[in-house]
Amino acid sequence: MAADERDYNLTEEQKAIKAKYPPLNKKYEYLDHTADVQLHAWGDTLEEAFEQCVMSMFGYMTDIETVEPVDTVEVEAEGHDMLSLLFHFLDEWLYKFSANDFFIPREVKVLYIDRVQFKIRSIGWGEEFSLSKHPQGTEVKAITYSAMQICEDEQPEVFVIIDI
Repeated sequence: MAADERDYNLTEEQKAIKAKYPPLNKKYEYLDHTADVQLHAWGDTLEEAFEQCVMSMFGYMTDIETVEPVDTVEVEAEGHDMLSLLFHFLDEWLYKFSANDFFIPREVKVLYIDRVQFKIRSIGWGEEFSLSKHPQGTEVKAITYSAMQICEDEQPEVFVIIDI
């Protein structure tokens, strides 16, 4: 299923918010997986592929184009290799949504990836999720290591299965 095929049946108010901002450049898609969903994201750089992976996760929960960039949140993560770094990066962003702030980004920018120390720093622009403002998609319960891949052969791309 392509990134733009999720139908959220937007209200007129949600459509108006969406129309206020330029459309997002989505470089991701959702692949069918038994009982879960696989995120496939890509970019011109590995940083962009990681950014797109976060946005695909949030795009599964709501139409991210209805999110306004009114707040800023920073997320840092570390791992013991690149796969664990990707896992912890996504898990930290999911925590920002699930645990306390209900923060949902419209855009995420990776400031740097340290491939030696396996650290990442990012910033996101968005707002607090509100059912009255944002259409409800599918809740993401957890990130998994199952079939996780980072490919950098030609165009950087990542594959991550999320538990829904």
